[in-house]
Amino acid sequence: MKNMNWDDLRYFLSVTRTGSLTGSAAELQVSQSTVSRRITALEQDLNTPLFVRHATGYFLTDQGKNVLRKVSAVEDGITALQIELADLDASATGTVRLATPESLAVNMIIPALPEFISRYPKLRLEIISSIGVSDLSRYEADIALRLVRPQSGNLVMQRLGTMNSAIYGSTQYLKQHPAPANKPISGRSFIIWDRAYAHLPTANWLAQRGYDTSPALVTSSVAEQLAAAKSGIGLALLPAFLVANDTDMVEVIPSQHVFSEDLWLITHADLRTSLRVRAVSEFIKTVVGRYQPAFSDLA
Repeated sequence: MKNMNWDDLRYFLSVTRTGSLTGSAAELQVSQSTVSRRITALEQDLNTPLFVRHATGYFLTDQGKNVLRKVSAVEDGITALQIELADLDASATGTVRLATPESLAVNMIIPALPEFISRYPKLRLEIISSIGVSDLSRYEADIALRLVRPQSGNLVMQRLGTMNSAIYGSTQYLKQHPAPANKPISGRSFIIWDRAYAHLPTANWLAQRGYDTSPALVTSSVAEQLAAAKSGIGLALLPAFLVANDTDMVEVIPSQHVFSEDLWLITHADLRTSLRVRAVSEFIKTVVGRYQPAFSDLA
C-alpha cells in the first residue's frame, strides 16, 4: 500500500455524507472531476473499493463502511480538540433550532438538557418536533435529526447509527392474551397508526404483514402508542430506546425480525463551522451513544 494522502479523507467523508459527486463538489467548492479523482486515488492507495458507483449515487462498500468508522473516530477526536482549544463551553452563544421526531425529543434529548444547559450556559436550544420535515435549506432549522436521508439541498449529513425497533407488549397484556412461543402474535391485536400516517415505515411494516387489520387502537403519535401499550391495550411496534429501561414492557418480536432505520444528523453546509451548531451536534452524538444497543452500529 502506498503512502496515503490524508487530505483525500476529506473528500471521502464528504461523499459519504452527500452520497454524490455533485453534492460533494458543491460542499467542497471544487469540480466533480476533482472529487472523483481524489476518491479514486484514495481507493488506489488503500487498494480496496470504498464505494459502489450507481446512477442514483455513491454507496459505501463493506470496506468503505469500515474505513468510515475509523475516519469518523479520528474526525470526532479532532473536532473535540478544536472545541477544547476554542473554549467552546464558554464562547458558544446564540440560539440553535433543532428539528427532531417527537419521540427523540421527549425521551432522549430533553432529559439530557440540564447537562447541556450547565455546559453551555450562553446557548439556547429551540426544539421543533413534528412528523413534518423542517426545511434546512430555508433555515427553518439549524440542525435536524432524521430517519430518512434527504436527497437534495446543500446539506452536510452524518449517519449517527441504526435505530432498532421491535414489537412490545406489557406484562399485563401478554398475561391476559397468552400465545404459543412459535406464534407470538396469535390472538393478539396491534396499536397502529392513523391512515394519515400510512406512509411511515412502521405503518408500512404492519400493513405488509396484515397486522393492521382489527386493531386494538388507532393513534397519531408514538407517545400515544407507547402509553396504550403500557396500559395493556395491545401490541405496539416501537423504537427500542423508548422501553430500554422499562421492566414492564416485554419484547415479543426482536428487532432483528422487525426493522431498523438509519439516524441522520443534518446541518446546512453554511453552518458546519458554526461554534453553536458544533456544540449542539456534539451534544446530540454523545446522548445517542448512551443508548446502546437500542442504537447500534454507531458512527
